[in-house]
Amino acid sequence: MDTKIFIVDDHYMIIEGIRSLLQNQNGIEWIGHAMNATSCIAFLEQHEPDVILMDISLPDKTGIDLCLDVKTKYPDIHVIGLSTFNQNSFIQKMLDNGASGYILKNATREELVYAISTVLNGEKYLSFEAELAVQKNENSVIPVITRREKEVLLLIAEGMTNNEIAQKLFISTTTVDTHRKNLLNKFEVKNTASLIRVATKNQLI
Repeated sequence: MDTKIFIVDDHYMIIEGIRSLLQNQNGIEWIGHAMNATSCIAFLEQHEPDVILMDISLPDKTGIDLCLDVKTKYPDIHVIGLSTFNQNSFIQKMLDNGASGYILKNATREELVYAISTVLNGEKYLSFEAELAVQKNENSVIPVITRREKEVLLLIAEGMTNNEIAQKLFISTTTVDTHRKNLLNKFEVKNTASLIRVATKNQLI
């Protein structure tokens, strides 16, 4: 029976690129994609893939949180983190939340196929770069933030008020305040000045 593959990524070019790499591969069946966490969960209510290639940066929820949701409800699904980032903090959080592997988006067809077969055999697979990052065990832990949180963070750094940010992003001031509080919590800081300093240090702004 073919291995059923599903991908969650909000960039259509990435989806198409990976699909083209795998579509003619013997033993692999491409069963679809989702461009956000909500669509992924809805899809899983109707279908159960064997392996999900999951981007860690999604518009409505981080792939790290989504991985935990998926593994909690569907423990038999193997999740492989898919990212352009190879920081230890991202990789470790994905593994802690139940991911079976982690590869970078520049992976070759051979590496993708090998990663899929490895996790199906019950083993962990980390790309070479990811393995190095884990071995280095970097001291600086960079919080994983959503795309909307990143937008709010950039506007905070520009000195905008909650009202100005709300008007700019066409969202309510309450929503902006929630994003601001989430950012303070994720960066483990008490005020905006510290938030900007830590975000700048980690090259997020």
